[in-house]
Amino acid sequence: MGYANIILSLTCKRARAAFLLAPFILLPVSLLAADAQDTVTTICATCHGADGNSTDPVNPKLAGMGQEYLLRQLNAFASGKRRDEIMSAIIASIDSNDFPKLAAYYGPKQPSPGKVQNQQLAAKGRPLYEDGNTDSGVPACAGCHQSDGRGNARFPRLAGQHQAYTVKQLNDYKSGRRATDPLMTTVGKRLTADEIKAVAEYIAGL
Repeated sequence: MGYANIILSLTCKRARAAFLLAPFILLPVSLLAADAQDTVTTICATCHGADGNSTDPVNPKLAGMGQEYLLRQLNAFASGKRRDEIMSAIIASIDSNDFPKLAAYYGPKQPSPGKVQNQQLAAKGRPLYEDGNTDSGVPACAGCHQSDGRGNARFPRLAGQHQAYTVKQLNDYKSGRRATDPLMTTVGKRLTADEIKAVAEYIAGL
């Protein structure tokens, strides 16, 4: 797929996400979040924490993620475009009308800081995050996810994310198991195993 087609595809996906959010835009975020409380308490908090800061490194922190991004991922799990044995089973038990409410609940939560476990590895990951790898065609992570890793509506927050989770997602893009973003699939295939570990370590400390 050419870059023009990829960009067009991403634009269409973003428009679709905005359309799905439209019925909820006029509702206060606090109201949407309140409506999600029961689902969060009984289902989501077990893995992601009530405040969106998971303590298990294989489960992602959701606090501070863009609501549009969170909604896209929930829909991707529901459609089977994104696969995970646990999440795919759980998402089937949640009414899709609750997806925007869950996104509104977790998005505004305060994310907890991550912790670098290997300073030398993080130091190797920094230039890859900031500048990419021109030899292999890997773009700078900062170009999309921002220099501070906070992301935006299109690209997810990475700052402080668990190393184990980031490594798994990059490997899933590399293998094609995760197919939610054509650009990230390309990036994943170009990253080496060592680069994936290094950039994940750096991201944890942002």
